[in-house]
Amino acid sequence: MFNKVLVANRGEIALRIICACKEMGIKTVAVYSEADQNSLHVRFADEAVCIGPAKSHESYLNIPSIISAAEITNVDAIHPGYGYLAESSYFTDVCETCGIKFIGPNPDMIQLMGDKAEARKRVGQAGLPVVPGSELVLDSDPDSLHRIAEEIGFPLIIKASAGGGGRGMRIVRKPSELQESLHMAQSESLGAFGKSDVYMEKYLENPRHIEFQILADEHGNAIHLGERECSIQRRHQKLIEESPSPAVPEETRNKLGKQVVEAIKQLGYQSAGTVEFLLDEDGSYYFIEMNTRIQVEHPVTEFVTGLDVVKEQIAVAAGVPLRVSQEEISISGHSIECRINAEHPENFRPSPGTVTA
Repeated sequence: MFNKVLVANRGEIALRIICACKEMGIKTVAVYSEADQNSLHVRFADEAVCIGPAKSHESYLNIPSIISAAEITNVDAIHPGYGYLAESSYFTDVCETCGIKFIGPNPDMIQLMGDKAEARKRVGQAGLPVVPGSELVLDSDPDSLHRIAEEIGFPLIIKASAGGGGRGMRIVRKPSELQESLHMAQSESLGAFGKSDVYMEKYLENPRHIEFQILADEHGNAIHLGERECSIQRRHQKLIEESPSPAVPEETRNKLGKQVVEAIKQLGYQSAGTVEFLLDEDGSYYFIEMNTRIQVEHPVTEFVTGLDVVKEQIAVAAGVPLRVSQEEISISGHSIECRINAEHPENFRPSPGTVTA
């Protein structure tokens, strides 16, 4: 097991990881920006290192500063939490090069799942159902575009291959909207992710958003911890998450969960992760993406399974075989998580500020 872990994050998730490490007897190092020197995660950790000014790109996204902090405190591993560098294959690569264990999957797996079009292809080959769609749209020739679109069928959705959070997405309901929507999606994708690669897939009108929490180790073992319902969203951002989903019968949970585990084993994935699906009104399931990190909503799964996902993720990264089997996982009760966002009440746009009352 690790002796000391650096937590490359701040806020709630940094505290969550520090608490898990303390309970496992692992020392912790917090990193912080100048603006966060009095934050709880700084006070709770065994050691703390300032890594830069308030702006994230000068601190929490500053890889040289984080690696320097890890080296001067002599840590064994870095836990990225979620956000920031959690899904950066480059950061994972740098950690490996410096002899520091990254608590998460390997760089190749992060890169694969970060490319939504390639992930669809590989996951489909591993046996999971995917939404009917195209590979990368490289040709903007109208005839070629319309031929692909007709094969998929309208309505369809154009998505950024490197996307997330609803950016670089456009719904197309009729052929006349195709060309303009493509250009808009490509432009938004380039601005948000630095890549204009997009693909097209069938648009499901009123699907539910279902995701399976998984854990896998380097010894070929993998399990799922049931599903979470994440259908209540605004601007493709989740607002309410619950486990188990009221729309998923136990028979379906067992069947799809088994498929997910088999796919994960085929792909050779290691660490905690989440496999996300759309559940159509006719009961069909379709893979949409995989998150290669711990998620904000992981506690709802912990409450109904009694398993500490963060502790298991850390143990797996240390080379420990999974400490529970699929047969030992049972779901008891029901849990719900609500996200509280700082938004303007008239248009729901992000509007952070000081809480005064």
